[in-house]
Amino acid sequence: MTPTRSVALLIVTAALLGGCSQGAAKRARPAASPNPIPTAVAKQTTVHATSSISGVIAPFQNVAITSSLSEPADSVKVLEGDHVRKGQVVAVLDTADLEAQLAQVQANVQSAIRTAESNDAKVNQARYTQTLNIGQGGESVRSARAALLSAQTTLKNDTVNLQRDRDLISSGYIAQQTLDQQQTLVNTDASTVRTAEANLRSAQINERVNGTPASGLQAANVASAIADANAARAAVAQAQAQVQQYEVSIAKATIVSPVDGIVVNRNLNPGEYPGSRTIFTIQQLDRVYAMLNASSVDTFTIPVGANVTLAVSGNAARQYTGKVVAVLGQVTPGSTNFTVEVLIGNADGKLQSGLPVSATAALPAVSGIGIPTAAFLDDTHTSVMVADDQLVDVVAKTAKVRELGSDGTTSIVSGLKAGQQVIANGQLGVTDGQSLAQN
Repeated sequence: MTPTRSVALLIVTAALLGGCSQGAAKRARPAASPNPIPTAVAKQTTVHATSSISGVIAPFQNVAITSSLSEPADSVKVLEGDHVRKGQVVAVLDTADLEAQLAQVQANVQSAIRTAESNDAKVNQARYTQTLNIGQGGESVRSARAALLSAQTTLKNDTVNLQRDRDLISSGYIAQQTLDQQQTLVNTDASTVRTAEANLRSAQINERVNGTPASGLQAANVASAIADANAARAAVAQAQAQVQQYEVSIAKATIVSPVDGIVVNRNLNPGEYPGSRTIFTIQQLDRVYAMLNASSVDTFTIPVGANVTLAVSGNAARQYTGKVVAVLGQVTPGSTNFTVEVLIGNADGKLQSGLPVSATAALPAVSGIGIPTAAFLDDTHTSVMVADDQLVDVVAKTAKVRELGSDGTTSIVSGLKAGQQVIANGQLGVTDGQSLAQN
């Protein structure tokens, strides 16, 4: 074989071998995509998540003023839209009849005081009488007992003399007249003893009836006097309570604002009776609440105390800041709508009740495996496409995840490991098994 043919044979052989090698390569790995699919590496990171919700402004306090008085309005001093201060007079009711009734009960108080003073004096008098009668009763018993003893002694002596005269008359030493006189004296003495005994019994009965300072007639008289005095003092207290009642009613006739705020409803004119209706509604607006419509997820992610930035719909340039003060339950029973309540300062008074607002709440920082938020395949943020490195190719594969937090750009998820490649845009239409090889 000539050298020329040998070289040509080698060239042909090399070409054939090269062709076979390229054919094998084509069979082992598909051709690269003409438009490489963007991927991102899942990595450990921290996001400061936010939650955007909307709602309306509500007043810090919405005060409905009524009046329990049945008096006509003498003057009304405010109009709807007026700014009022706490304690400012907004209306005055006519109190002429109340003042007349007050004068009458004040006179009743003075009369009741005089009666009470008289009854107090009677208590002292009853105590003095009690002491006197109880003391006199004891003395009467002692005196009656002494009188009885004296009468009994006299009777005894005169009886002895009568017996002696009887003995003497039988011997003729005394006249019958003398004996008769002695008999009369004895009879008189006996009568005196009986009278003394009756007087003693009467004195003893009187002593028992008068009793002691703690019981008996005199104690009852004192107790009765004390009861009358107590009743008189109670009458004074009742009359004084009526005075206070009328004074309070007269004070209530001057109707004042209980808060700093704005009059949003005036329902009273001069000459009208308040009745049972609301006559004024005043809203306190130096601070207001943003009542934000929240989902059940928000109730778990938005904590009380979270900082919130608010913007009025149509005026995003003016922003307000506040804090979450409450996460409230169902707006209506059976619903899944909740309310996040945010307290906001309103020094300029621009935030009016009912004004629609949008809010961004700062959520607690979340750390973990981070991926682009755009990588999710669905609105529920539960699946992404990852790169699955096969022996002969790198292909797309669906992975289930759970979003733990997001700042709108990066999401923290569970279900992935650091270093995994994730399809950066879940809306590219990549399907399972699609090649991700690149040139």
